[in-house]
Amino acid sequence: MKQSLRGLLAATLVAFLVAGCAMQSPSVVDRVPAEDPGQLLSQAEQQAPEQAAKTRLEAANIMAQQGERERAFETADGIDESLLSEPDRVRWALLFSELGRALNEPRAVLRATQVLDDELPMQANQQQTLAERQSWARGALDQPSGAVSVALPELEGQDIRRIVVALPESGPLSSVANTIASAMRQHHQVKGGNVELNFLDASRYSLDELYDRAQQMNAQLIIGPLDKDQVTQLEQRDSVPLPTLALNYGNGDSNQAQRLFQYGLSAEDEARQAARRAWQDGHRQMSMMVPDNGWGRRVGEAFWNEWHGQGGEITNAVRYNPESSVSNAVQTALNVSGERARLNNIDALFLLALPEYARQVPPTMDYYYAPNLPIYATSHLHEGRLQTRLDQDLNDVMFVDIPWQIPDAAVGGEEALPFAATYQSLRDESDASMFRLMAMGVDAYELAIRFSDLNQLNGLNGSTGTLYLNDDGRIYRELPWAKFQNGVPSPILIPGLGNSGE
Repeated sequence: MKQSLRGLLAATLVAFLVAGCAMQSPSVVDRVPAEDPGQLLSQAEQQAPEQAAKTRLEAANIMAQQGERERAFETADGIDESLLSEPDRVRWALLFSELGRALNEPRAVLRATQVLDDELPMQANQQQTLAERQSWARGALDQPSGAVSVALPELEGQDIRRIVVALPESGPLSSVANTIASAMRQHHQVKGGNVELNFLDASRYSLDELYDRAQQMNAQLIIGPLDKDQVTQLEQRDSVPLPTLALNYGNGDSNQAQRLFQYGLSAEDEARQAARRAWQDGHRQMSMMVPDNGWGRRVGEAFWNEWHGQGGEITNAVRYNPESSVSNAVQTALNVSGERARLNNIDALFLLALPEYARQVPPTMDYYYAPNLPIYATSHLHEGRLQTRLDQDLNDVMFVDIPWQIPDAAVGGEEALPFAATYQSLRDESDASMFRLMAMGVDAYELAIRFSDLNQLNGLNGSTGTLYLNDDGRIYRELPWAKFQNGVPSPILIPGLGNSGE
């Protein structure tokens, strides 16, 4: 991770700067034992059935950590989960469903996620993860997808040809809305076809008035609203008048409204994916750095809950001031003592930061003798344009991003991107900082025209990631991973490379 630019920056660091604020100290959880899984399996042969099932679960967990997916899958598959305690059944379900999805075994995922029907006590994020995997498995097997499977009988078998887009043309969200709308128009033009795309100014009408006008225009469905509060209002209804693809997520734990679907660029989803990846790479004790604002608290909580749900420990959690220098926040995150990081209980770091701040973190870690600590991050540290000189300081940092922002890392080149023709037409004329929103507009259009067959929504290779439909109508994204090398996002081809020193 060392770079000459980093060394120059590190040499100028001032030791006494404003400290990042530490979160409430996390509780310590039991770590997975370091036994040889083969020895554990041998022990299980001599144990009573209940203890043997638990021991085999521990062995499967260790195999998965070590990258032996097939062996871990076979071991987990052979466990009689009914012999496990309720907490261990949840652990088994999370492990077996993760392995089943990674190995493209949807029937195994359905078996694992049957724990959802048993109403076992589990955290909300664990329930969400299992529901997402269950939805994927049903889609892979062309099975109905719970509450949404009969949600749109009025569209079944029809071509989607009349869409109303309801986005604000004035107010605080107008700039975002205009970017999304422009991308939709461009994609509509590039794609061609018989779809009629009409736009309504959502800032001029109430929600009920928008539906009235859309129905008067004989719309088959609505794309919008964008405002989070309005989406929250809709999801609390029993139903909405027309099939609706909202471009945000409501505040509720789940969406209650029939015909309402929700899609957006969720930073919380990215944090949860980072937690899963770090766990898959074998890390168990992490430090985290998030900004001290509402956005940082929401995303940090998502990472925290997902990490603890898997059984991991947060050693240090730091809320930093984005306007202050990085040094003291890193000192707190890495237990710096005597200008040296103390990493005996830290395997890796989760970082939520914008580019200018993020670029200072690895050089500061170098300064405190922690150059090889793995860093997992969200898309927010990547500006989406080639800046090799600036991004040298992010070398070896692993992050998720949408395929359209990292084409070489995600799919092997621009020509292989989803909706490549639209990508080319937008890339030539767009601001890099707005490109994710443009990709979101394209995917919203593509989702909408598939509403007559909801199975098409599962596993859709979109501009913003691979898209999946939850049972409650919320759509989430799986994003590709990249790692900065020589200032350029490069692919991470297989899980486990994060701790292999590639």
